[in-house]
Amino acid sequence: MKIKQISIFLENKSGRLAGITKTLGDHHINIRALSIADTTDFGILRLIVGAPEEAIGILKAEGFTVSETDVIAVEIPDKPGGLSEILQFLDTGKINIEYMYAFVGKSHEKAVVVFRVEDADGAIRLLQQKGVSLLSSDQIYSY
Repeated sequence: MKIKQISIFLENKSGRLAGITKTLGDHHINIRALSIADTTDFGILRLIVGAPEEAIGILKAEGFTVSETDVIAVEIPDKPGGLSEILQFLDTGKINIEYMYAFVGKSHEKAVVVFRVEDADGAIRLLQQKGVSLLSSDQIYSY
């Protein structure tokens, strides 16, 4: 179950992030999760939004540099050690994690971890075999 993530290249200038979120909000596109990594000169904003294809078109039309990436999202218990078990599964399966970010769901009993891995199909098979709850696009958009 792959999920579409949008990555946006941002110059490290005041107002750029606000401009993206305003643009998406003006078009009624809901941000479900985000992560930002930056350097002195630029950043990469990673978003999971309710309407990725529409968001990409809108952001490109506004002049932003945008790409689409497949990621996977898993639901884990929101408790100490909840993430460790998933990471152990991936490590045992020799699945390399490129990056990850997380958020807590509405119930506060579960957390969602978004992974970008080298072998998404292999990670999905492995995690399903281990009984891990992977989320579909529809599930993550309504989480």
